[in-house]
Order: sequence, then C-alpha cells, then structure tokens
Amino acid sequence: MKKTRRKIPKTRIVNRDGGSSVVRIGVSNNRWRDPYHLLLTLCWYKTLGLVSLSYVLANTLFALAYLAGGDGIENARPGNFFDAFFFSVQTMASIGYGAMYPKTTYTNILVTIESLLGLIGLAMASGLMFARFSLPQARVLFSDVAIITPYNSMPTLMLRVANERQNWILEAQVRMSLVRTEISKEGDVMRRFYDMSLLRSHSPLFALTWTIMHPIDESSPLYGVSAEEMVEDEMEVIVTFTGLDETVCQTIHARHSYIAKEIVWNMRFVDILSKTRDGRRSIDYSRFHDVMPIEN
Repeated sequence: MKKTRRKIPKTRIVNRDGGSSVVRIGVSNNRWRDPYHLLLTLCWYKTLGLVSLSYVLANTLFALAYLAGGDGIENARPGNFFDAFFFSVQTMASIGYGAMYPKTTYTNILVTIESLLGLIGLAMASGLMFARFSLPQARVLFSDVAIITPYNSMPTLMLRVANERQNWILEAQVRMSLVRTEISKEGDVMRRFYDMSLLRSHSPLFALTWTIMHPIDESSPLYGVSAEEMVEDEMEVIVTFTGLDETVCQTIHARHSYIAKEIVWNMRFVDILSKTRDGRRSIDYSRFHDVMPIEN
C-alpha cells in the first residue's frame, strides 16, 4: 500500500533574514513600550528625524508658554512667536547671546525648567547617538543561494560567507540549523530545529571568504530529503555567525536563512579566487553569488 504524506498547513515561522514574522495575539505589539530598544533599531534617518522633530516640538511648546506669560522677554517683540521660539532655542541650548533675556518671575521660572529639561535632553540624545555609533555591526556577506552538490563523493550543502571589511575577525564560528514543520502523532503542528554538523565550524582568523559545508550523510537531517519535500515541509536552513572584531575588540553577530527555493541542487559556486601578475591573491566579489551547473 502506498504511503501518503500528511498535508502540513502553511505556518512558516522565520523569514528569509531570520527575523520573526509571527503575528502575536494577546500581547501588545506597540514598539513604544520599549522606546530605548526602538530608538536603537530604527534606521538612521528615522532616528535623526525623530530627534529633530522632538527638538522643534519642545521649543514650540516653550515658545507658546512664554507667549502665554505676556511681555516677559526683554528685547523681544510682544506676542511674536518667532522671537519666543528662538529665545527658547537659546535657553535650551545654553547659548545665552544676551540680546534677549527674561524679565519677569514667570519667565524666569520657565527658563529654569527649560534649562533643566534641556540638560536632560542633551544627555539622552548624546547617549543615544553614542550607543548607536558604538554598537558593533558585522559586515558579513552571505551568498544569495545555498547549493547541494557532491564533495568527495558525498552530497554536501554549501554556502559562502565573506568579510566585507578589510580587517580580521578573530575566533569566527558558524552554526547551522534546519527548521521544518512537523506534525506529531497527536496532530500537533510544531516547528522543529535540528543541528547540522559542519566540516569546519571554526576559523581562528577570518578575513576573506569561507565556504561552509554540511555533509548530507546518514546523521544529517537532510538525508534522503528531496527538493519537493523541502518545499512541502517548509524547510529552512538558518546560519548564525559570531566572531571578535579585532578593530573594536567586540563580539559581532550575523545571521542569514535559506528557504527551499533558495537552495539549488546539482550546481557549484563559480571560482572567485585567482592570482595577480605579481603573485598576490585576488577575490572577485562581483561573482560571489554566481553558480554554474556541475560538469559531467
């Protein structure tokens, strides 16, 4: 009797770059509940835009507060918003040109409050910018596709990684895992992770390129798996990279994932290593992602 495979519902958990794509129910998805983490993860132009908007908004509110107190700024035009706004800018930044200064008790109280908030805001903005600049960022390049090809007569899953910076990454380590959707005998659907052994998972000095290889032997979670089964079971190969950046002496991390359609069979990577006329090694990064059919 022919064995039929149980249909597995589409419940992909991890997207292409390894990030979460799960819809969370019953918990708040408001990122502003963790503003520090949000500000660290926003792109630079959004962060600068948010800081600039907060600065303008704060000075606008204080300008309106100054205007509400009447003619309390010396040498400012009574009721003029722009004079009050620029006086607020000078106060918050502790510039103190001396052309405009407070002349009433109400205005002096506002100046005192704004000066204190300005010091706090400056410290927070400086700390945020320093944290973003000092945050170690890995510039590790992963190949767009992974390949399954024979290596020493053994089917092997391969992918490329490269260091895009012109420095050394010390004690580089790579881990590879297979995640797939499975159904238990009780009918429970779950995503299972399987460790994948590598021919070499550690490099004491990583500066150029590295071909990561997983032999598909009897102990491999990919043993006997076809391309169709990889698609049906929503298999995904997740790769994590860690190492010590010698320039900043900090640990860096990188990750990437390959879904079934990004794993090509019976292909090999194009050779990108060569030598120049003076005998130096040369790497052609323009062909880093290229693959070609296996020659029979």
